[in-house]
Amino acid sequence: MRDTPRPEGTLGDIGPRPPQLRPGRALAHTTGASGSGSPHRSDSRPPQTPRGARPPGPDGRLGTTPPVPGRPTSLFLLLGLPALLFALITWQVMADGPLLNADAAVSRALVHPDGLSEFLADLGNVQVAVPVLAAALAYATWRHRRTGGHHWWAPAACAALLMALVPALVVPLKVLTDRPGTPVVPPATGYYPSGHTATAAVAYGAATLLLLPWLRSASARRALLALCAALNLGVAFGLVRRGYHWPLDVVASWCLGAVLLSLLWLFLSRSSRRTSAGTPSRRTGPS
Repeated sequence: MRDTPRPEGTLGDIGPRPPQLRPGRALAHTTGASGSGSPHRSDSRPPQTPRGARPPGPDGRLGTTPPVPGRPTSLFLLLGLPALLFALITWQVMADGPLLNADAAVSRALVHPDGLSEFLADLGNVQVAVPVLAAALAYATWRHRRTGGHHWWAPAACAALLMALVPALVVPLKVLTDRPGTPVVPPATGYYPSGHTATAAVAYGAATLLLLPWLRSASARRALLALCAALNLGVAFGLVRRGYHWPLDVVASWCLGAVLLSLLWLFLSRSSRRTSAGTPSRRTGPS
């Protein structure tokens, strides 16, 4: 008797096997359980890396799933909003607008010269705020140099440049607006914006931004941020309470300082990313 030959496709088969794709046959893209535009699977399971399961990245960068907050929104909050508020206050001061009536009312309610207000106002002096920034510049430069960064001098140089920009921006604005002072101070002009407030905001704020990366514990970072906020609030309160400045003079300088500190923060964050990308990782064992 002659044995019946088995088909070639079943030679060597031990058990049932799933159907195999034929050569030259494309994958079908069907709609339904596996989703539109995804390769068809016989078991209707989702693909291994579905697009909807990808976590969105920071600031809406490439590879994220919309809608996410984009970088233009962050830049507007950091730079655009303080700049617009500063422009509005400056326009009201130069045009003697109705906002000055509310400013004068707040000033009359807050002005009460005393020893505490004098002390707080003095914290915005150049002789006090700039040495604090200089100490932070020296420490940050020393730490950056110890880590072996290529541009170890750049963060301190950028912060020092911003500090030098404060009088370069404030003095022309004082001459341009020519705003008189409160009834408490001697008759004079050139009180807008507040130079003491701008000096304190940039000096203490820049020192905080330089020192934050070197603090390891979250509690220490929160304490430094709280100290920076307390110093700036104290200077502003002392200047208004003592009658050295109108409240709008202080708010305008805060807006100016916010723009400058945002530029410094953007530069420091970009410099930190470049340093991290350029530093080779150390291997602790054989690969």
